[in-house]
Amino acid sequence: MRKFANQAPSVAPRDAAPEDASSRSELFPSKTRRKAEMHALQDLGEAMVRLTPARLAALALPERLADAIAEARQITRWEARRRQMQFIGRLMRDVDPLPIQARLAQWEGAPNAEKARLAHVERWRTRLLSEGDALDRLCAEHLGADRPRLEALVTRVRDERAHGQPPHAYRELFRALNALLAAT
Repeated sequence: MRKFANQAPSVAPRDAAPEDASSRSELFPSKTRRKAEMHALQDLGEAMVRLTPARLAALALPERLADAIAEARQITRWEARRRQMQFIGRLMRDVDPLPIQARLAQWEGAPNAEKARLAHVERWRTRLLSEGDALDRLCAEHLGADRPRLEALVTRVRDERAHGQPPHAYRELFRALNALLAAT
């Protein structure tokens, strides 16, 4: 193997401690690590491009970054969009990504939490219609429940089903349970 005259030897000094090597790698991350960080910032930029304008405004981004994101939304050509996303990634270097990532995660989790809450309401409606003591359990768990109204709704739902009528009371029962369970 030939050595070039201007190339520095790759051997570490004998008196260098192993801790020095790790501290140097923390100060100067590898090219692979820097590229991974840049791709992560670019992906975060992609996620921000997909946001609605109202949510993007809620992030309170620097004006230059917000303008670049708005411009990326209008670009349809693949190569031009790729370059714009790289530019957004470059602008993201000056912004702390952690609050943005936290807010995006919060927004992504909100629909799941809402789905879970509505599924909980639906389970209570099913229990009220199929189990005899479900109304007692519901009123015991939720002291603000209007027992006579819920009981009347359950009776109306059963009558609707028996006569093959449209599910008006069924929907009204869901709305009443939704209001009750959202309040607690």
